[in-house]
This record gives sequence, structure tokens and C-alpha cells, in this order.
Amino acid sequence: MKKTIWLPILGVILMLSGMAYGQEADVMEVMDEVVEVVEVTDADVLGFAIDNMFLLLASILVIFMQAGFAILESGLNHSKNTVNILMKNVMDFAVGVLLYFLIGYGIMYTDVGSEFMGKAAPVSFDAADQTIAAGELTTMVDFLFQAAFAATAATIVSGAVAGRLKFAAYIIYTVILTGVIYPISGYWKWGGGWLDDMGFYDFAGSIVVHAVGGFAGLAAAIVLGPRIGRFGKDKTAMPGHNLTFAALGVFILLVGWFGFNPGSQLAIVGADNTMAVMLIAVNTTLAAAAGAVFALILSWILDKKPDLTMALNGILAGLVGITANCDGVTNWGAIAIGAIAGLLVVAGIKLLEAVKIDDPVGAWPVHGLCGLWGGIATGIFGDSEYWGEAANGSMYGNMTAQITGSLVIAAYAFVTMFILFTILKAIGILRVSEEDEMVGLDLSEHGHSAYGE
Repeated sequence: MKKTIWLPILGVILMLSGMAYGQEADVMEVMDEVVEVVEVTDADVLGFAIDNMFLLLASILVIFMQAGFAILESGLNHSKNTVNILMKNVMDFAVGVLLYFLIGYGIMYTDVGSEFMGKAAPVSFDAADQTIAAGELTTMVDFLFQAAFAATAATIVSGAVAGRLKFAAYIIYTVILTGVIYPISGYWKWGGGWLDDMGFYDFAGSIVVHAVGGFAGLAAAIVLGPRIGRFGKDKTAMPGHNLTFAALGVFILLVGWFGFNPGSQLAIVGADNTMAVMLIAVNTTLAAAAGAVFALILSWILDKKPDLTMALNGILAGLVGITANCDGVTNWGAIAIGAIAGLLVVAGIKLLEAVKIDDPVGAWPVHGLCGLWGGIATGIFGDSEYWGEAANGSMYGNMTAQITGSLVIAAYAFVTMFILFTILKAIGILRVSEEDEMVGLDLSEHGHSAYGE
């Protein structure tokens, strides 16, 4: 609306407001004040404020995903381990944010001319040289967003080790992953390291976040071994105690993903940014829906019954698969990526059962396997209409870089975490005793029950 139209309207509103409170107001004085305010309002200041607020809201949504993980994981496990699962999710956030502040953010985003990692140092929030313009972010809001991502990568492992890992061992793992392991591989891509130079593309973290957490979870599950009775002769399934919680947790994660993916655009001011955010949001939704449908179809065929947990994991699989490429594929491409992810998550769950690896919530099939798929799918479905130079001008992107980056980061997470968990096992602080496991970690590790039993 033109200034000549809306300024008189504002003036009249202000005048009437003053009269309503018994104050005498001169219309021309009010108009002069409004004009002065408008004249000193800089478009750059407004754009700066909107973009920073956009990322702040996205950060809050990603942090809210911790609640989704907590409810999902507790619902898919025995009630006697609920407090333990909730505690791990709480400390993932608390420890993760502190460690990422102290050293992780510096390793991931400090430009020191290295191809492999930045400088381990606390974040500096000095605003003296802050540029005020649309698209310019404060270090503070950028830290919040990235710290939320780091906590997400850490909490993925919580479900994979449910029911048998000592709480102290989990804290050690969280410190190392969020403080060192995740920031180093994150630097390779998002910090401008060697994978970024190669042309590897991961928009919001199918590989950088989800594959790291998923393959770390796989390493932990292998070293820990299965829960007592998981693959015995009489009992191969250990159903969760509250599928209502599981479904609610997945829907919370779905909502949180709209901070994860659209937020990774890092700006919304300007036509290009606005259109990109909307494309990302729609692609995220379509992939999640396709993942649920195709996971349900395949599991229904294999197990002869429609399985709620498979459909829920299908939603998450589609979300993980689209995260790397949600800004650079068509809507039909997003549906295809989500559909294949839905099939893969069912296949991954069946594979783990066949080789007797106990992953109670499907952390590796969802985040590890479908994270790998997301990285590779980026090269297959990347559309130059959206990617432009990011896709190297090619309809199919840089497949060599996508395969290399996807495999290297996944292998890095698996190997480093396998070594860590093996060391913890060797010194006797990894797994609880059989007696404590049978009693449940709520009582044996924390001394109280979630349900007052």
C-alpha cells in the first residue's frame, strides 16, 4: 500500500486512540510523528529483523523435536525404561548445547584455512561489526540453530541403545559426539571443508546430521548386543508400551521438521527466498506422506497386517530422505524420494532383524540408511531449475561428490563411534548388568519409575 494511503489511516487511528483515553491530540502533530518514524525506518533494518526472527522460530521448532524424540522413543520401548529415555533426551540437549558452545561451533564454522576442521574455541557473540541488512544473521541466532542440529544428531542414538546402556556411558558419548565428532564432519561440508570444495551437496542434513546419528547408533547397537530375550527362541518381538506416545512423537517431529528444512534457507525476505521456503515446505510434506504410504504398503504385504509403527517410521524415513535436497527437487521428485525411503526403512528393519542387531526404534533404518539415500538421491533427482550453480548446472548434480560425501561421513561416524563404544565396553562402563536390565533402567539407574510403579 502506498505511503500516501496508509499514513493518513495510521494518523486517524492514533488520533482516535488518544481521544478514547480523554487525551487531546492534534491531528497534524500525530501525522508529523508518524512521518518521522516512517522516514527513519530502513528497509535493511526490517529485512534484518525478519530474517533473524525467521531463523529464531526455526531454531525453536528444531529444539521442539527433542520432545518428539523423547515421546517416540519412550512409546516404542518398555515402560520400565521410560525415565531413562527421557533423561537421555534431556541431557542430549543440555550437554549438547554447552559442548557445542564451548568447542563444537568453533570447530564447525571457524575459517582457519584447513580442509578438515576449524578452531576449537567458545563462540564469540561480538556484535560490533554486525552488518544490518536482509540475509545477514547474528552469530547468536546462527549458534542457536546449529546447536539445535547438533543436539538432534546426538539424540538419534538414544533409541538405538534403549534398555541396556549405562547412563554414564551415554553422557560420555554425547560429550564426544556433539563436541568433536559431529562438528568435524559438519565442517567438511557446511564449514567450507574438503567435501564442500568437491561439490558435495546436503542442504539441511540428511548426511551431515541424520546419517551421523544413524550410523553412530548402529555402532552402539552392535557393540552393546541385543536386549535380553530379543532374539530368543520364544520371543523375537518386544513391542512398545504406548503407541499413542509413538504416534504423537512422530507428529511432533514432523512439525519440528518445518524448522529443520525451511529454516535451512536461513532467510525469508525477498521473492527468491520466500519461494524457496515454500518449495522446501511442500517437498518436505510430500516426502513424509509418500514415505508413510509406501512403508505401510510394503510392510502390509510382508507381514499380512497394516503396521502402525512401520507407517510412523515411513513418515520419518521420507523426512530424512528429503532433507538433503528439499530445496532442489520438483514436487514429483520429492514424492519419489519419500516413497523409496519408505521402502528402504522397512527393508532396513527387516535386515537388522535377520542379522540380529537390536535397534528398538529403527534409528539406523530411519536415519542411517535413509540418510544415505537422501545424499545419493540429491544427485539423482536434483533439478537445475532449482539448484542452478549448486547442482553444477546439471540435471543430475555431481554424483561422484554425492556418493563420496555420503559414504565418507557415514563411515566416519560409524568407525569413530564403534571405537568409542568398544573402549567403554572394555573398561566395563558400557552395559548394565543382567539384573539391572531385567528390573529396568528407571529403577536401577535413576531410582524411580515414570508411572509410580
